[in-house]
Amino acid sequence: MLRDDLSALWTEPRPPGAPGRVWRDWALLAVSLGGVVLEAALREDVVWRPVAVVFTVWVCVLTLWRRTRPLAVVVLGFGAMMALQTATLVAAPPEPVGLYTGLVVLVLVYALPRWGSGREIVLGSAVILATFALSVLTDRTPAVEQVAGFAFLFLPALIGASVRFRAGARQRQLDRVRSRERERLARELHDTVAHHVSAMVIRAQAGRVVAATDSAAAVEALLGVEEEGARTLEEMRAMVAALRDGGGGAELAPPAGVADLERLVRAPAGRLRVDLRLDGEVDTLPPAVDAAVYRIVQESVTNAMRHAVDATGITVRVTGERHRVRVTVRDDGLRTGRGRDGYGLAGLRERAALLGGRLEAGPGADRGWSVQAELPRGRTDSGAHPGSRR
Repeated sequence: MLRDDLSALWTEPRPPGAPGRVWRDWALLAVSLGGVVLEAALREDVVWRPVAVVFTVWVCVLTLWRRTRPLAVVVLGFGAMMALQTATLVAAPPEPVGLYTGLVVLVLVYALPRWGSGREIVLGSAVILATFALSVLTDRTPAVEQVAGFAFLFLPALIGASVRFRAGARQRQLDRVRSRERERLARELHDTVAHHVSAMVIRAQAGRVVAATDSAAAVEALLGVEEEGARTLEEMRAMVAALRDGGGGAELAPPAGVADLERLVRAPAGRLRVDLRLDGEVDTLPPAVDAAVYRIVQESVTNAMRHAVDATGITVRVTGERHRVRVTVRDDGLRTGRGRDGYGLAGLRERAALLGGRLEAGPGADRGWSVQAELPRGRTDSGAHPGSRR
């Protein structure tokens, strides 16, 4: 068991989405270098002042690469520290060499388990432990202080590992949400395609029956088959984009659509008044888009009911245009600075993207929260055949 755990740690990849340098990195560097300047100018007890300044500046600069090169910066930073400790062991200065600003090295300790791969974490931890062991030999501090120093050194590593675990857990949950949304969409599209194929079979059978006696009726039946086939191809393209391995065989049922929005917004459980307006052509949306519009409004209204502070109402607008349909849901509550999207909005973003559209959510211009989505009526803006509502 332990061997398997160590093997899994060794092969653990880096977490995805490591950001490059952001303004916080430059702010940290500026503050650190400012601390170096102040200490070098004001402290009178600094031993080997030039060496201490150069070492601390070196560690400060290394923080710029802590996310993209976590192992390299640990090796370079703690390697320099080991070299400095070795020099003090030989020269035996009266006081420890270094500046208090050198504590910025703890940022490198945090970044190693937060952004490093398993192999980098193991190797980097070995370097840090070797540096700590050498410091114990050179400083000759009491055992209690050594234990406290060890805990102080590795506390940032524990924090970094905890942050990484929480971020990974959230990402896995988001992946599950997206997967469920894809499977739900695939089931809806499967139902739609099955409807079209059944209609094609019935028309073809009718055409075969009348072909010998009424050629005009047979041609009409073939035109119907062609029309249903075009619609089926359109839905199949969307289904191929949405399907993924492992899709279950859950029960199929016609999904709710735009026609069901009136019943949704008039549900007695809602604590806020909902103003619904449907504009344009929204009665002939393709089934997948029709269901997506309903899901977007449902999730957005539910979120507003739960989270809107001091809100009095919710505005829902669904506008059908020639090539696309737009959905807007706004509440008039206070701008509370709600943070990252919940799992429901993540699923809606996935659905909108699968249908070739987009969804944005965030604070409104003046008050409240706003969700805006734009979906094409077909897989593309041109040449799409609008599917029939069921």
